[in-house]
Amino acid sequence: MEKIVFGKTGLEVSRVSFGALPIQRVSMDTAKKLLQKAYKNGINFFDTARLYTDSEEKIGNALSSVRKEIIIATKTHAKDADTFWEHLETSLNNLKTDYIDIYQFHNPDSLPVNEDELYGAMLEAKNNGYIRHIGITSHSIEIAREAVQSGLYETIQYPFNYLSTNEEINLSLLCKDNNIGFIAMKALSGGLITNAEAAFSFIWNYPHVVPIWGIQRETELDRFIDLEKNPPPIDEEMKNLIEKDKKELSGNFCRGCGYCLPCPADIPIPMAARMKFMLRRAPYEDFITNEWKENMERIENCIECGHCLNNCPYHLNTPELLREMLADYRTFVMNNED
Repeated sequence: MEKIVFGKTGLEVSRVSFGALPIQRVSMDTAKKLLQKAYKNGINFFDTARLYTDSEEKIGNALSSVRKEIIIATKTHAKDADTFWEHLETSLNNLKTDYIDIYQFHNPDSLPVNEDELYGAMLEAKNNGYIRHIGITSHSIEIAREAVQSGLYETIQYPFNYLSTNEEINLSLLCKDNNIGFIAMKALSGGLITNAEAAFSFIWNYPHVVPIWGIQRETELDRFIDLEKNPPPIDEEMKNLIEKDKKELSGNFCRGCGYCLPCPADIPIPMAARMKFMLRRAPYEDFITNEWKENMERIENCIECGHCLNNCPYHLNTPELLREMLADYRTFVMNNED
């Protein structure tokens, strides 16, 4: 499998890499099968996080025997140095390793810099050999750009797919110019992009970008292994599909990042706020079950607490968006039920 030298880290990472958030949803045995198959097919870069429940444990269980042959990235959402060290110790134990290749600040509210206790803890961890390279993930283009300009980070993880704006594409190129590894999350835009071939081809045209494909099923893993062997060209038909999707989806839509959660009304915001698109871009039967009707009707219980508004990195008016989605949902269900 093709590898690239990942910016100033010097690490050689596979251009098809494994996003381990979805393996939270499968058993330990299933995760082991997926992770080992990925490794045997040439994938050597695995991205997880302390927040992803047992994802780190599953990587440690499946791949500790080949630890020196793989590259592991994980993340801390700590807001103080004491919690940072607790997270690091837990991650090392879960992953069954004595070092982490890329340790990332997980979508912080502001950029950790030299004067901060958090960045100081990160530097100390690196100097002591617990981590090898310092990275950051963000859903804020302002913070991501600050990270590049600071010179303090070796990798940046940011949403990147064919719905990305020119400003976001330029961010990836800025990373390239500064020899910073660019990790693409949300390569399928949280499920809104349903054509894996088009998503793959777009990113393949940016050879400095390493996408972490979120994998939960063996069929998904097989698809990306096959696409790496035979990357589809962006022909006119694919260009037209991408343009159609961009017109429909670009702009004021929920990316499904989940930073609006938890919701005190128990509204599943990342899905509910995109329901209009999910109904029309996926088999809609999955979303008009009694369970989903109950989920969507919870929007009526919104208490306007402001949590989703204050925590959305894309500055969406989430309560208003949810009300729009509920009105559309009710109409759609009425017109499509037997």
